[in-house]
Amino acid sequence: MSGKHITDQQVRLDMDERKQGRAQVSAAAKASLSERSARRIDKGELTPAPQPKRNYRTRKDPLSGVWAEELVPLLEGGSELLPATLLDYLCDNYPDRFDNSIQRTLQRRIKAWKIQHGPAKEVMFRQTKEPGRLGLSDFTLLKKATITLSGDKFDHRLFHYRLAYSGWCYVKVICGGESFTALSTGLQNALWRSGGAPQEHRTDSLSAAFNNLPEKEALTARYHDLCRYYGIEPSRNNRGKGHENGAIESPHGHFKRRLTQALRLRGSWDFASMEEYQGFIDGVVSRINRRCLSRFQEEQALLQPVPGEFVIYQ
Repeated sequence: MSGKHITDQQVRLDMDERKQGRAQVSAAAKASLSERSARRIDKGELTPAPQPKRNYRTRKDPLSGVWAEELVPLLEGGSELLPATLLDYLCDNYPDRFDNSIQRTLQRRIKAWKIQHGPAKEVMFRQTKEPGRLGLSDFTLLKKATITLSGDKFDHRLFHYRLAYSGWCYVKVICGGESFTALSTGLQNALWRSGGAPQEHRTDSLSAAFNNLPEKEALTARYHDLCRYYGIEPSRNNRGKGHENGAIESPHGHFKRRLTQALRLRGSWDFASMEEYQGFIDGVVSRINRRCLSRFQEEQALLQPVPGEFVIYQ
């Protein structure tokens, strides 16, 4: 090989062989090099030239026809829109074309756009648990959004139930406080919609559920009757330690961001009635549940069957 130019391909082949544990003589022979040239490569005296950067596509752009035409105008109208929101938009409007397979592409494209035009935001993902074991619920306020009904401010809170393993969820609009009636109605609706009851139901230290004060004992008895009726073991996190209920506290934030994003996309925070508002929330929840369908089907098979409605006595 004396007198012949050593190619980058030979250098790379020799280096690859050495990385795999080949002896210098064997690696040199494999790359058609002399032992002297192989020693120079080992010493770093010969290195392959850097590969030129590719400036062409290796596949068709999956966002062709919608990125500049639809998604960029939406981002320009509200740079706080998240990738998950725009993926929902594409899946809703082009169900036969888009699904989760473009999620990473869309995230990268939006991140690159926001570097130039606006701040990017991080996305957090759910934690997993044993299927069929744990359901969680809590009440939460939509603090960063002012919902109005026919122009009038609507004071309310949301009952949020979630299966810890699959992430399947249910959300109900609640007028008034965190009462036992609100807890019972929300929980039963969630159990019926999910088609079964988990082995354990965990809440924060709600006075409607747990005996935090002696005079609340009657409410506690009703909650235990409710759980016993559905074959559920009641549990709670320590008082004043809401972060211990992280499998529902963190999804509170995720859901409220999704709802706020959907409201931004809708372009209005006003609804004609509470029923219309609940229907809008049901649509957001439906999209969340559609994304975790396979895990929910796995979990649903392990849920306990639910009996008829539990009668709330006074």
